[in-house]
Formats: sequence, C-alpha cells, structure tokens
Amino acid sequence: MASTYTANSGVEKIGAGEQAGAWGTTTNNNLDILDRAINGVGAITLSGTTHTLTTSDGSLSDGGYKVIVLGGSPSGTNTITISPNDQDKMYFVQNSTNQTVTFTQGSGANVSIVAGSKCMIYADGAGSGAAIVDLTANIDVEALRLDGTAVTSTAAELNKLDGVNSTTAELNIVDGDTSVGTTAVAAGDGIVTNDAGTMRHTTAATFSTYFNANVYSAPSAITSTSTLTPSAAQSIYQRVDTSGGNVTVTLAIGSLAIGQYIILDKTSSSNTMTVAYPSNSQGVSLGNSASFAVAINQNGSIYTFIESIKF
Repeated sequence: MASTYTANSGVEKIGAGEQAGAWGTTTNNNLDILDRAINGVGAITLSGTTHTLTTSDGSLSDGGYKVIVLGGSPSGTNTITISPNDQDKMYFVQNSTNQTVTFTQGSGANVSIVAGSKCMIYADGAGSGAAIVDLTANIDVEALRLDGTAVTSTAAELNKLDGVNSTTAELNIVDGDTSVGTTAVAAGDGIVTNDAGTMRHTTAATFSTYFNANVYSAPSAITSTSTLTPSAAQSIYQRVDTSGGNVTVTLAIGSLAIGQYIILDKTSSSNTMTVAYPSNSQGVSLGNSASFAVAINQNGSIYTFIESIKF
C-alpha cells in the first residue's frame, strides 16, 4: 500500500510493506516536518502584492513553519494565500514589512496585519469557503507595558481619547506651554469653561454678554436708612425706594478697589434720598435733591462723588 500524508502538516505515513531499507530517511524527514510545525521560525521575503504560503506533502516547505517573520518591501498590500485550502493551520505572524499583509485561504473571512504588527491566526481548512481567524483581535491584557512603562489607565479612561484630533501644539497649550501669542480675540472665538464639572466650548461673545450683565451687583431696593459696605469683587448698582419715606444711605469704604464705583438710583419721586459717609471718612452728606448718584473710589479711602437730578 502506498504512503499517505497527514491532513495538516503533510507528514508521510509509510504504507505497510513500503520503503524497505528507506525508513530512516523518511522518518528523519518526517521529524524535520514536525519540528518545523511545532517550533519552527521561518523568514519569508515578500515582493509585489501576492504570495502563496504552501505546505507540501512529505517535504519541508514555508507553509510548515509555526512562526512566520515577513520581510521585504512589497509594492502595496500583499495578499498571502494559504495553500492548500483544506488544511487547518495556525501561525504566529510578525509583519516586518512596510505594507499591510492580508492572509486568505478561501472565500471566507480574511485577516489583515498592518506593517510592524504581530498577530496569531488560524486557517479553518474549510476548502473553497475557508476563512482566517485572528485570535489576537480581542486580547484582554491585564497589565500592559509600553517600552517598559506600565500603563495604569483603565479602558474607560483610554476610550475617552476616541475621536480626539488635537495637534501636539494644542495639547502642549493645555499642558502649560508658556509661549503666548498675540492673536486678536474675536466674538466668535471659543473659550473653554468648566460648567459644573463638564468642559464646554463657548464663544467670547457669550462671555462678554455675561460679564456685561454681571459687572455689578444689584441687591433688593433699600427702603429704610442703611449702610452700604462694598467689597472688592464688584461695583454696585443699588436702587433706593423712597416711596414709603425719607431714606439715608451711608456709604462705607469697605474693600472697594480703586476705580470701582457705587451707583445709587432713587426709584421714586416721593420723599428724599440722602447720601452720607461714615464719620471717619471724607465726603459730604447730600440733601433732598440727590436722585441719582455715582460714588467712585478714588484712592481706596475716599470717594469722588457725582450727583445728578432726574426728577
């Protein structure tokens, strides 16, 4: 009976009564095939865009290696066909070329390995419809190290970078780059702001509107004699309601910064609004005719006062 061959590696099975006196040669060849299939590393140089990776029955062949290191300079994506298409094969592949390589065996799924990558694949040997499967497509790495440095970020943290298209220069600005330019600010320019923990991109015009609307504080109207003590945070616009009787407002120096101001607005034509200063401060006490007044802090200790009649 003639020799037959194993289905996946082409190891010769000597037929009964065959190869008298030649068993040693055939057996040694079989052991070499098995050695290559178990631990063999083969270097294959690619060129062009196609290559056939063949496993031959009864002889050593490139398709019999366990580990395949691809080299050369293909002219484009190189398609490697595993032949024959009815053999189950498993390969560890290192793509050291400058192109993507695509492994195929039949009309089923293929696996592409980009330049510089490593992959573990198997061919299912299903004949004309054979497919290639990437066993490393969804590797669960518990402790990843890059160039000797442990990556401590979680998958969720890394996924936040998905879709980020920042340039190196933009990231360096966020990182504290001290190179400050002189680009003019326009209304449509964006300003990054922290909105209760969510980072948002808002136009400069929106900020301008907010600042203009909130440049001063506007407390409830004063309806009785009071002392107004400003802080350095804001200038003050204060309504004074005299509809219920005369009101005296004493302006304390407080911590109002130099150049900031207090506006007193008498909202009723009835009765009088008197603007006064504390006894230890410079200034004058204005009479009944004061209906709209602006007090500007001159040097941190006294006010410059402007009075206007509007009734």
